[in-house]
Amino acid sequence: MLHLWGRLSSLNVRKVVWTIQELGLSAQRTDAGGQHGLVNAPEYRTLNPNGLVPLLQDGEVTLWESNVIVRYLCARHAPGTLYPEPLAERFAAEMWMDWQQTTLNPAGRDAFIQLVRTPPAQRDEAAVARSAAATEPLLDLLDAVLATRAYLAGERFTMADIPVACEIHRWTGLPLQRPARPHLERWYQAVGERPGAVGVLDQPLA
Repeated sequence: MLHLWGRLSSLNVRKVVWTIQELGLSAQRTDAGGQHGLVNAPEYRTLNPNGLVPLLQDGEVTLWESNVIVRYLCARHAPGTLYPEPLAERFAAEMWMDWQQTTLNPAGRDAFIQLVRTPPAQRDEAAVARSAAATEPLLDLLDAVLATRAYLAGERFTMADIPVACEIHRWTGLPLQRPARPHLERWYQAVGERPGAVGVLDQPLA
């Protein structure tokens, strides 16, 4: 059985939980990180020297880094579907997964930290404004791309949609004004209705 360490309030853990559910796999999850601790224990650091979540064990395979875990599970259990086999489609999916980690997540992080994890009296409104200014053009980009295709990598749901949708879930949960983006909203509603997203995209931010 798969063993996943990580608290569900973590965006990165949510990606993996969704993937496990999407694939219909059984897994044991141990809360770790944040108020749950464990990540600094020597035993944990032996498995994940970064001391972060998520961490996945699958038999003799031990992995950390959320998007790598999503790729691994999809490659192992859903080749040709969630893990595309045609190289053009596969690397389109890889591209969006990297974009989520390197571009979209850093842009939105400060607004999330300030508005969800910082007490109101201590919030840095300038940091929120900078974060929103960095994120909104990226959402315009997503909306334009999704005007041309059903999903991020093409006309079917793939591993690419999971990390980006988890990021959009976090952004749209923030108390911020945002313009209508019909193509992004259509896509987000469609992925949110998938059985694998239950317990992930319907959870409050924390």
